[in-house]
Amino acid sequence: MLSSSPAPHHRGADRRAGARRVLVLSASMGAGHDTVARELVRRARAQGHEAEAVDLMRLLPYGTGPGLRAFYRTSVRHAPWVYDGLYRAFLRPGDHTRPSGVPLARLAADGLERLVARTGADLVVPVFHLAAQLTGHLRTLGRLRVPSVVFVLDFAVHRQWLHPGNDACLCLTDQAADDVRRAVPGTHVETTGPVVAPEFSAPAPAPGADDWRKRFERFAPGRPPVLLSAGAWGAAAGLGETARLLAGAGYLPVVLCGRNRALRSRTARVPGTLALDWVTDMPGLLHAVCALVDNAAGQTAVQALAAGLPVVGHRPLPGHGADGVRRTAQLGLSEAADDGTALLDVLDRLVTEGPGGRERRAARGRAIFRADVLERAVVLAGRSAVPSPGQD
Repeated sequence: MLSSSPAPHHRGADRRAGARRVLVLSASMGAGHDTVARELVRRARAQGHEAEAVDLMRLLPYGTGPGLRAFYRTSVRHAPWVYDGLYRAFLRPGDHTRPSGVPLARLAADGLERLVARTGADLVVPVFHLAAQLTGHLRTLGRLRVPSVVFVLDFAVHRQWLHPGNDACLCLTDQAADDVRRAVPGTHVETTGPVVAPEFSAPAPAPGADDWRKRFERFAPGRPPVLLSAGAWGAAAGLGETARLLAGAGYLPVVLCGRNRALRSRTARVPGTLALDWVTDMPGLLHAVCALVDNAAGQTAVQALAAGLPVVGHRPLPGHGADGVRRTAQLGLSEAADDGTALLDVLDRLVTEGPGGRERRAARGRAIFRADVLERAVVLAGRSAVPSPGQD
């Protein structure tokens, strides 16, 4: 879980000109939001600002946060049709009226107000959709007296990211930015691209890559390693079947099982499959495999693009996972494989691709990293005017 330990703060302390106190509002729903939050905090401090990341789940009262997290985790692991129904009802973009996330989000309103006062924050950056609903709601009421700049982490933007009370939205792609502009006219919107730690996009392969390659060669000599991701919670459909298919075709399936011990135990029994639990050296791993088979278009896919690794969308999770995988394929950032035959065809082509093709593909993926999200948020906060209290 993301730490909420505050950065050193003294209200009377002098700060360099232009320095900010940044509060990044995340959520421990999987690992992607927290990973982005930690990197934004690192960048803020490197740029001379004070920064703190806070888990929205801890601000919700009466055990609501842990309950919400447990419900979501259980749904995506064991009853994906439940999450798909919720996504269609609450999140999917469209013109029809749908329930708002504000009633749930505003349960954390008092906690956020106290936190802003305690830390002296003069900029809030939500990186989770309910956090964006909360800050937009409080900005509209005039209860949040500092700017909120939302960093939208999804390639396919769903409606719960969007609240007209927020000062600005930063998006992964131009297409996502256009979606936001249509949905909330008048909101300032920019395309910055994603956020990853610098180790993923370093010119030279990550230091741990050689260790991973040696491990793969010991486990399955001569077999091209292909990474299968199930996210931090180990949520994936037919993962064992996909691993069995790849192993039978001469590949080494390397499966990221996250923190799902039961999934790792099951997957490890698939002949020729290397099942991993929680991995701390993702840069090294991504630089050591041939491709990523992805089911969510989330942070692992973004890290792969930064590392120049081909991404193949296959058997996506329902809801925003499926929409994100579809969007990245449409943008040419990933390949789509609708079934096992298509997956093998795509992988065979990628593994035998010449250097020129690999370089063009890697350049296309890296081109989406356009601007420093933290830098842009600080600039936009400096231009923001605090609104008068109104009605939500």
